[in-house]
Amino acid sequence: MTKKYSRIISTGSYLPDKILTNYDLEKMVDTSHDWIYERTGISQRHIADDNESTVDMAYQASLKSIERSNIDINDIDMIIVATTTPERAFPSTAVLLQNKLEIDDCFAFDINAACTGFIYALDVADKYIKNNSINNILVIGTEKMSSLLDWNDRNTCVLFGDGAGAVILSSSDSPGIISSTIGSNGSYKDLLTVNPVSDFIEMKGNDVFKIAVNTMGKIARETLDANDLKIDQINWLIPHQANSRIINAIAKKLSLPTEKIILTVENHGNTSAASIPLAMDYAFEKGDLKKGNTILLEAFGAGFTWGSTLLKF
Repeated sequence: MTKKYSRIISTGSYLPDKILTNYDLEKMVDTSHDWIYERTGISQRHIADDNESTVDMAYQASLKSIERSNIDINDIDMIIVATTTPERAFPSTAVLLQNKLEIDDCFAFDINAACTGFIYALDVADKYIKNNSINNILVIGTEKMSSLLDWNDRNTCVLFGDGAGAVILSSSDSPGIISSTIGSNGSYKDLLTVNPVSDFIEMKGNDVFKIAVNTMGKIARETLDANDLKIDQINWLIPHQANSRIINAIAKKLSLPTEKIILTVENHGNTSAASIPLAMDYAFEKGDLKKGNTILLEAFGAGFTWGSTLLKF
């Protein structure tokens, strides 16, 4: 049997029309543009309308990715949605998206790994293709983080935004995803969580910062070592866009020039599972992502969860 690889053949994204700047937040909570920007690198974020759901945003991102892929929508065998903000408790966001896309002959499910959700979803999708099970998978990260925010808590409400990113992962004769690593440790469950009483995000920021930097730096080095690669052989690092200080600290640990990092956090904020596919599509539309590029994706999220994906674009 011929060996199969899985390769990202297209990207797509969607951001809500409403933009909330740091200056807007100054009028809502005790904060300032300078305070937010110096600590996070965020200037603005997109906020979904009340009647705009994770399914709606995933749908728009999916349409763009499907159109660019040049495959027929009915050739999609599987849909995986990474989200922590589903439209309904059940059915899953993926099933609701399947219905909206009018795809009958496929199967669909959600993954919740917080900000690492897209990396988890790619890992699962990659294995389905490499097992010769199916050929085309729609993988989406979509989040309405604004629905979990206490707009009186200046430590969390300034951080997050809404949006969706999508990719089509297809079987290929040439390598695409080279390696994938995922992990978790539930002992950190209370450092970044949604309070079950208030339904608002709560975070111990300093603890999250330290563990995120150490963990993401470690998994990046381990991924490179496992594949006999030097950091200068990476064309792009596309990290989870949580905080520019975290990303810059990781770059310093890896001795990676900032020019090789895709950064969208300034304009998107932290969009959780949507962050990496949004950044990928941003880079693609700018013309930065080129065929043959070696790209390292990595993320860290509540749980704690973490993961990395090394791939050829």
